[in-house]
Amino acid sequence: MDKTYYYVTGNTSKGLVNFLDSNLHQIKNVIVLKHPSLRVKTAVLDHLVKQLYNQKNIEILCSPFGADLLDGIINREDSVAIVSEDVIPAGTNLDVKEVDLELTIQYSEQDSATNREIYRLLDNAYALFADGLEVHDDLESIYIQNMDFERANETTSNLIESLLNGAVEKEGKGHVFHRLFGTNTPDGSVNVLPSLLQRVNKKYYIKGRAGTGKSTLMKKVCQACVERGYDTELYHCSFDPNSIDMVLVDELGFAVFDSTDPHEFFPEDEQDIILDMYEKAVTPGTDDLYAASIHSLNEAYKGYMKKGILKIKDARVKLDEIEKKDSISELTLRQVTDQLLAVKE
Repeated sequence: MDKTYYYVTGNTSKGLVNFLDSNLHQIKNVIVLKHPSLRVKTAVLDHLVKQLYNQKNIEILCSPFGADLLDGIINREDSVAIVSEDVIPAGTNLDVKEVDLELTIQYSEQDSATNREIYRLLDNAYALFADGLEVHDDLESIYIQNMDFERANETTSNLIESLLNGAVEKEGKGHVFHRLFGTNTPDGSVNVLPSLLQRVNKKYYIKGRAGTGKSTLMKKVCQACVERGYDTELYHCSFDPNSIDMVLVDELGFAVFDSTDPHEFFPEDEQDIILDMYEKAVTPGTDDLYAASIHSLNEAYKGYMKKGILKIKDARVKLDEIEKKDSISELTLRQVTDQLLAVKE
């Protein structure tokens, strides 16, 4: 059966963002795993994926703190979500069922000083990303000043018309699932974009430069699909979550995504389409005219990103120091699975 990987949390220039709520749309049972150890909660989630849901379509929520950790799983067929307590937004009104794993699984004592150091490192990372965003804004301004917005709007309208040609308009509006297809992690800037693109037949590779309208285009595509009643997956940028990196609509079989660094890909199938916003809507020669400034800003922006990712890597080292003794036996995993099944029922 199909397993869909994506992120609902991410390390960004706006801090740790959380899009869990929108992904619990129409989910009746939300089970929250409580335990101080991320490693223990991930072991439980892994066991559920492999043993309990190995014959079902399942959505796997990746963790921004490492490829070996998970935030949760969602099984829409059974209307069940099982998530780590760490991803439940503060002050949420979600109706959840808590499972206290501390009653079953022992854990090493938490070091408050190390925990504070982890949060300090993460705050430093977010501050560096924010500095990088300011530089990126300066880079965008170069292209914005040389944009033909009429042509950009025309390009967007033509794309929407092509995407929705023949699509039946439904009653009511569709739902928007807010997600990320990657984020900044201890392993660098990572993404699961290739696996998501396997779900659709039509892929639109949006090329361009900073500030050339890629995100605006995708926001308008999303709005058009939602207004016609189609549920839409909106993937936010892991650097600036106010920007959009992809729109994916399963029912219409297409994905429109930002195919530029650090998630640059190229068509593999004949039906794949490249749409270059720089070529479509920016004054020719802009790259050459501002080459020195563009290079300087790009280098500064990348420098902030690298420093921020190193802070996240240092935070993960500290986390491992706390959790290195935490483990869980196969027998205990089976017992916890039975406990979760009882809660679900």
